[in-house]
Amino acid sequence: MLIGDVARHSGVSARMLRHYDALGLVRPTGRTVGGYREYSAEDVRRIFHVESLRSLGLSLKQIGRALEDPAFTPSALVSDLIRWTEDRLEREQELLERLRAVDASAPTGWQDVLRIVELMQGLDSTSAARRQQAVLARPEGASVPAELLAGAVLAESDPNVAGALRWALARAGGDGVAALAAGVHSEDVDIRRRAVLAIAGMAEAPGATAVLADALGDPDTRVRGHAALALGRQGVAGAVPALVGMVVEGSNDVEAAEVLGTLSQHFGCAERIMTALVDELAAPTADSATRIRLTQALVELPGTSVQEVLRRLARDDDRAVALVASAFVTVVDERSPEDLGDEDP
Repeated sequence: MLIGDVARHSGVSARMLRHYDALGLVRPTGRTVGGYREYSAEDVRRIFHVESLRSLGLSLKQIGRALEDPAFTPSALVSDLIRWTEDRLEREQELLERLRAVDASAPTGWQDVLRIVELMQGLDSTSAARRQQAVLARPEGASVPAELLAGAVLAESDPNVAGALRWALARAGGDGVAALAAGVHSEDVDIRRRAVLAIAGMAEAPGATAVLADALGDPDTRVRGHAALALGRQGVAGAVPALVGMVVEGSNDVEAAEVLGTLSQHFGCAERIMTALVDELAAPTADSATRIRLTQALVELPGTSVQEVLRRLARDDDRAVALVASAFVTVVDERSPEDLGDEDP
């Protein structure tokens, strides 16, 4: 077949076929009387072999070696191709995410585009100070996609930068909770902690309560704690078991006790919380330190029943618990009737 026929049947342009000939990659077996290239069936098969290897990403030089060297083994080269392709896909994925972030910011001009790109470059810096500056230096009123900030929040390990990102995300508007929600179910516990802590800072946003309530079942103490504190401040009674558990475990127990006090005074959970704390005090597994924390938590609760429990604990067999309870009896006795929850003075 002449070169034009080969081009039509193979889909390889005549120009490329001439290039293959010049490189010695696919040389036509013969020539016509007029000097035109004439390809045999074997030549056409070789063209298809070349195109197949090109589709895998091999260079023409590598293809020539593969077809000519009987000792050539493809395994090492294929492994390299896999690695190069993975690297390229990663770069292209990063580019795609950048383009989506720019698009989500709804830029009205190139200045807006440049501002988003500058922020992304700053967030990619290896310097924590520069990352923080990139977040805090954002002009007032400049639009930043919640997805971009949420992704940075989930990846950020520096506490100062993370705090700045959470602040910026809370101000950014948009559906920041939805952007963070996937992080709540990550296999990486650090990502789950960052996600829940950020959502806790936006507890009043639509959807936040449901995501935080789901996080109460997380196996990690800190994840549960962030969720319980945020929900408790919102008056969600379902946070009570987790908050009591924090007191028992000694994990942010002072803060948890304060939130339990707020739930008792303003959200009608006093009896439930009192019962939970008293049950934990009586648990056979509760050691002295745990019972002291539970006793301290009782002081945050309103109502005269607290006085009764503390007076009983003041006679406890555990001397340390008894001393703490005795000291708090005086504190509770000095409360005003309003603090105790009584209606009359």
